[in-house]
Amino acid sequence: MKIIADSGSTKTHWCLTTASGQFSEFYSDGINPMLQSVEAIEQSISNQFLPQIAHLLWVGPVTDIYFYGAGCTPEKKVIVEQVLQHIFKKAHVEVASDMLGAARGLFGHAAGVACILGTGSGSCFYDGEQIAWAVPSLGYVLGDEGSAATLGKRLVGDILKNQLGADIKDLFLRETDLTQADILDHVYKQPFPNRWLANLARFCAAHLDIPAVRQMVYDHFESFVVRNLDQYEDKRVGCVGSVAYYYREVLESVLTAHGYTLVDVMQDPIQGLRVYHQ
Repeated sequence: MKIIADSGSTKTHWCLTTASGQFSEFYSDGINPMLQSVEAIEQSISNQFLPQIAHLLWVGPVTDIYFYGAGCTPEKKVIVEQVLQHIFKKAHVEVASDMLGAARGLFGHAAGVACILGTGSGSCFYDGEQIAWAVPSLGYVLGDEGSAATLGKRLVGDILKNQLGADIKDLFLRETDLTQADILDHVYKQPFPNRWLANLARFCAAHLDIPAVRQMVYDHFESFVVRNLDQYEDKRVGCVGSVAYYYREVLESVLTAHGYTLVDVMQDPIQGLRVYHQ
């Protein structure tokens, strides 16, 4: 059996496939070696993923694991490799970036510009097998344009600095049941503020009918295009992630206005990765 995983900062999507082509899918918390220790990653997999697949392991041993994850840089991916190798001692383990997973899921063996627009964001030019080069995303503090975390950060910043008007501010605070003190505590004192900010971005999806909110989302994607995509020569773009999936209409209008063709949008790349690793 093979295990294919796609992990962002919020969740990990696991797919267990058999030689006959049958598959089962599972979810656990996100795994990111930039933010988590070896012990935390092993605990997450052991406590959340293994119990879900225990009843399937009688089918046969896990022979191959392909793990694509946020934070899995050449320097950090060894952490995830060590954990997976320790848990699945007889399996062949390959760990790569979530960006490569997105590219292979979207384009298979064809070339194009692959993008991740989820909790975080990223982009690259994919040559059909590997990432040829990529503009750095830099995370939600310095970059991550197009991501839910950066959209959430801009939203609460504009709300608290009275940039969206009193009506939208009152609506936001009422629907989220938050105060300014709550927001500052979550952002500056609680763990994983990027996940928390990304969750707040749902307010935008629910209120795209409000012109000021829609314009903010449009500007958000335009920043992603100008600061990232305009550095690539290829105009064929594919996107994975919840933000790309749920804001597709606004995203596509921005891309079209800048001369790009949106060739595909996936909520996550697992389906494409199953085909790639057949």
